[in-house]
Amino acid sequence: SGIGRNWPWASGGSSILAEFGTLHLEFVHLSHLSGNPVFAEKVMNIRKVLNRLDKPEGLYPNYLNPSSGQWGQHHVSIGGLGDSFYEYLLKAWLMSDKTDEDGKKMYYDAVQAIETHLIRKSSGGLTYIAEWKGGLLEHKMGHLTCFAGGMFALGADGAPSDKTGHHIELGAEIARTCHESYDRTRMKLGPEAFRFDGGVEAIATRQNEKYYILRPEVIETYMYMWRLTHDPKYREWGWEAVEVMFYRIFLLLNPSNFVNHDDVQQSFFLSETLKYLYLLFSEDDLLPFEHWVFNTEAHPLPVLRKDDENKEENEK
Repeated sequence: SGIGRNWPWASGGSSILAEFGTLHLEFVHLSHLSGNPVFAEKVMNIRKVLNRLDKPEGLYPNYLNPSSGQWGQHHVSIGGLGDSFYEYLLKAWLMSDKTDEDGKKMYYDAVQAIETHLIRKSSGGLTYIAEWKGGLLEHKMGHLTCFAGGMFALGADGAPSDKTGHHIELGAEIARTCHESYDRTRMKLGPEAFRFDGGVEAIATRQNEKYYILRPEVIETYMYMWRLTHDPKYREWGWEAVEVMFYRIFLLLNPSNFVNHDDVQQSFFLSETLKYLYLLFSEDDLLPFEHWVFNTEAHPLPVLRKDDENKEENEK
């Protein structure tokens, strides 16, 4: 019909942060390939709108009303509905060969707000990222949020010099928490979400959170942490995941052994989970970070360097 519409459940027909905020890399790359600036202009305009808005405590709510241009329900999540928006702020700066200063500033300002208002440490010493609902914290962390460990570490290079080590350490702490969410289950498989309340830590307490669909975010963080620190535990943790996936899932798909399984293979299992595992156990010169940026589905996009653009122009 050509008529736009939003999900009916999304806070009064609002647009979702992780949807309209996760076009930047692809549209900028499309402008680079086509020579048509209109694609990059569209996503830059999204960023300008977000920059102008007042943000509660410096945080970006998950819902934006496309008619009023104002935030919808004040629900902030670094996992589902919000995740890749933050990822793309950082990666827009990286893909621009570190010339996109607006993206860089928005990312580090957002990280500061996340640290102040969302990141907490449990009594058992696990660092986690809570969700924020109308000013109140819900001490829940989704599997989707586990990507943030790798994001924090990847962003360490652009942080102020006195914060570089802190960002790496923050990434390491999130990686450890997400590993614990796997290790504390009977099957050693990470739940869809896990909680830090009611005397539990990194454990799914609700039935609708106790499932595993081969998500990539924990493996993604292991891969980034390995590439950036070369601490062998990240490969060890990755291999634990391989053993669990192939020996406790695929060998248990016999109905006589395993009753609660579906017949769905999610697309991200091939595009992300297996790809990040492959990269985790590969040499660093395979798709090196100084030349490639991975979009939110793990597809590599090249860093766009001005000298490359000038070379292409001279070759025309």
